[in-house]
Amino acid sequence: MFFPDTNKYTLQHPTPIPHHNKQQLHNYNKQQLHKEKHNNSMKEMKLVWSPERATNSYIDTVQAVSTTQCHLSSESGVAELLSAMAAGWNAQLIVETWSRGGVIPSSLGLAIASRHTGGRHVCIVPDERSRLEYAKSMGEAGMSPEIMVGEPEEVMDGLIGIDFLVVDSRRKDFPRVLRLAKLSNKGAVLICKNANFISNMDSSYIWRSVVARGLRRLVRSVFLPVGKGIHMAHFSAAGGGGF
Repeated sequence: MFFPDTNKYTLQHPTPIPHHNKQQLHNYNKQQLHKEKHNNSMKEMKLVWSPERATNSYIDTVQAVSTTQCHLSSESGVAELLSAMAAGWNAQLIVETWSRGGVIPSSLGLAIASRHTGGRHVCIVPDERSRLEYAKSMGEAGMSPEIMVGEPEEVMDGLIGIDFLVVDSRRKDFPRVLRLAKLSNKGAVLICKNANFISNMDSSYIWRSVVARGLRRLVRSVFLPVGKGIHMAHFSAAGGGGF
């Protein structure tokens, strides 16, 4: 899975305090305190991974999918993965796109993740018929997510601070949704599901278009052969820092 690489973290030993007079020592301590506060504030400005939250959301999604007709869908494996990812990164604004005739396992997983994070789960649909169908399907699964109807230009402007975004690569407007997304200052995870429909060249272009909109850096991206394919990308916190 596309989880953090814990091998890169090493034990940091404190810097030895130099032998100076009292005033110099006082100034040195102030500098060290400032550095510590800065490092702590930078940690707060980045997405932080929680294995426990990811596991709990994954298990709840497995149970939810198995007790509904969702288990008949080829997207069930995608649902558990997305649920774990959204919850593990403690996403506070989870946004997805959906249209009439689509399946809901991923939506169910994202709704469960939002319960674990205490965040907001929003689904963007293109028209009223899609809204009614989505609301009915999710309601039958015991979920009542927020639904926004309209074109990407209409609805994305009001969604500020997205830290987990899932789009369907089969929809023609998915590149526009990605380009218009106003990402969180802490960074964001962007996902294209049904990615077998797009080439690696197309996915590279799509991610570059996101970076071009502001001070963002593509930390890493990967294709996962789950369901009908997932292209996943991590984008840095505002200012270009990594996760």
